[in-house]
Amino acid sequence: MRIISFHSFGDANQLFFTEAPVPALSANHLLIKTKAIALNRADILQRMGKYPPPSGESTILGLEIAGEIIAVGPNVTKWKTGDVICGLLAGGGYAEYTLIHEQLAMPVPKGLSFEEAAAIPEAFLTAWQALHWHANIKKGFRVLLHAAASGVGTAALQLIKKAGAEAIAVASEEKHDFCQKLGASMTIDYKKESFSQRILEIYGPDGVDIILDFVGASHWKQNLDCLGVDGHMILLGFLGGSAPQTIPIQTLLQKRWTIKGTTLRNRDISYKAKLTADLVHHTWNDFEDGKLFPVIGKIFPWEEVITAHQWMESNNSHGKIILAL
Repeated sequence: MRIISFHSFGDANQLFFTEAPVPALSANHLLIKTKAIALNRADILQRMGKYPPPSGESTILGLEIAGEIIAVGPNVTKWKTGDVICGLLAGGGYAEYTLIHEQLAMPVPKGLSFEEAAAIPEAFLTAWQALHWHANIKKGFRVLLHAAASGVGTAALQLIKKAGAEAIAVASEEKHDFCQKLGASMTIDYKKESFSQRILEIYGPDGVDIILDFVGASHWKQNLDCLGVDGHMILLGFLGGSAPQTIPIQTLLQKRWTIKGTTLRNRDISYKAKLTADLVHHTWNDFEDGKLFPVIGKIFPWEEVITAHQWMESNNSHGKIILAL
């Protein structure tokens, strides 16, 4: 089969096409003919040598696919050949064929294309995990969302609205209208003003109930300044740096904060299977009814993977970037 690999750690020009054996089917896995692949920041980090795959997982890039089942393992009970699925992988997605554990596969929602389906798993699983499993979102909560126009951001905006909560989107000004259309009640341009000052001016010391942060060090102090009593801050990345930051212990105790970091790629199958089932149970009807939808910024033929990586690294994109086979 054809796969996308890279010559050595470095920029997008290291990517190239080569051949590899079709992965051997195991007892609880599905063999998928890949139809669409979604890009993730993790792909770029792995290409640069900064994010190796978990032990035992495929070293091929790619965490998110949609496609058709062409073979099932002997212990598989949920799926059959010919079913169409999407899902989140720990690796192996940049290939004509890939394996996925049967419990991590999700049916392509009715009415959606393979490209649209590939844009769902990472964005919505990550946002669902952060909002519902870690931050215990409730109706009426105020949620501050960084990188609001990103793949996870666009999923989170929709899920915040679905939960009856209020989304405050932090993004560059040119992305504000886009965020408002997805449900943001307020938008803040972090390049032109202090987001914490703006929040405190409007809401006072109550601030926000939840912060979803992909940025890290550069936003750390402002995040703490506007996190309210019993607030949850969920850290999903460190695009703005990972240098050690201080936490005011007295304030931490007085405000009863919960600050958590979370990832999905290195979780065990049991955890990811429960999360996958939870997302499907609570949202799949909404996808099929059009109440929830994946946001795609651009679709590239997979032969243009170098251009697609460069587009992601430009930070000009919104929503998901897809490679179509």
